[in-house]
Amino acid sequence: MADVLTQEQIDAMLNNAQTGGPIVVEEKPPDVKEYDFRSPKKFTKERIKTLDSIFDNYARLLSSYLTGLLRLYCKVSLASIEEQRYFEFNNALPDYVMMGMTEMRLQDDEIEDLTAIVQFSNSLTYIMIDRLLGGRGEYKDTDRDFTEIEVSVIESIMNNAVALLKEPWATLVEIEPVLENIETNSRVISAVGYDDTMIICVLEIMIIETKALITICMPALGLDELMQKFTQTHARTGRKIDANREKERRTNIMDGVSHTALDVTAILGEVDLDLLDVLRLQAGDIIPLGKNIESNIVLNVSGKKWFDGKMGVFNNKKAVKIENIFGMEL
Repeated sequence: MADVLTQEQIDAMLNNAQTGGPIVVEEKPPDVKEYDFRSPKKFTKERIKTLDSIFDNYARLLSSYLTGLLRLYCKVSLASIEEQRYFEFNNALPDYVMMGMTEMRLQDDEIEDLTAIVQFSNSLTYIMIDRLLGGRGEYKDTDRDFTEIEVSVIESIMNNAVALLKEPWATLVEIEPVLENIETNSRVISAVGYDDTMIICVLEIMIIETKALITICMPALGLDELMQKFTQTHARTGRKIDANREKERRTNIMDGVSHTALDVTAILGEVDLDLLDVLRLQAGDIIPLGKNIESNIVLNVSGKKWFDGKMGVFNNKKAVKIENIFGMEL
């Protein structure tokens, strides 16, 4: 018997006890996860998390773009990231499909450029075509080949969608994604080997109560090389990046503080008087300040002594010429 009973097992025991039947607790078989040792996983959980963050940001950018393009609310979210053989991905596709061959041109000569495949599900393709050509975003027949006009419409959209990949990937590496061409027959693509291991990123789109998908397929070998170099480079430059960020933070603080308004008060002199003497003061009375007229006067900034200088006139206005600094260095 299992150490901890589930709610279903407890309910079964109670029912059997009430009916007088034997109390039998069925143990669930242990969860077994299949693993193919002939094609071991190349990506660790940490690298999957990095891709998860990148495509989460991409989903937000894509959501804004499609919403503005179609004038319909489109919610885009990352559904899954998994590792598959290309033939498994390709066999699940319909005969007619909209696939964009994309070059992820890396701004690094030491790493070869990646070829990614961006695939729009047919439901999304026909919704966008109908909407952009004046319809309500409805579709009926999806089991047919695309016309030249439809391919031209989707090519423009896919070109913009591919360009949005640059910003999310900037946290990892600088890329210039370019849409090379569009294929409508998934069986004739030769840029990727059928046995190659691929990373499949699936984005789910909710539009007009219809669930559609955008799938991005990238070679695992190229991504693995890219991730390894990123990890090494990040370890070498991490401290330098932190130092630059700290310097930028200090500069931003000083820029904000430098525009803060402060009260500056000139103290001509100080003297102690009794309250009775103050009450008897009249116009024309003289109060000795106890200091020479040629001596410097003090300038207080927000109540603290910062400067002293000479009293004078500048542009017919009373002024103080600063001679000494007593506060913090500027």
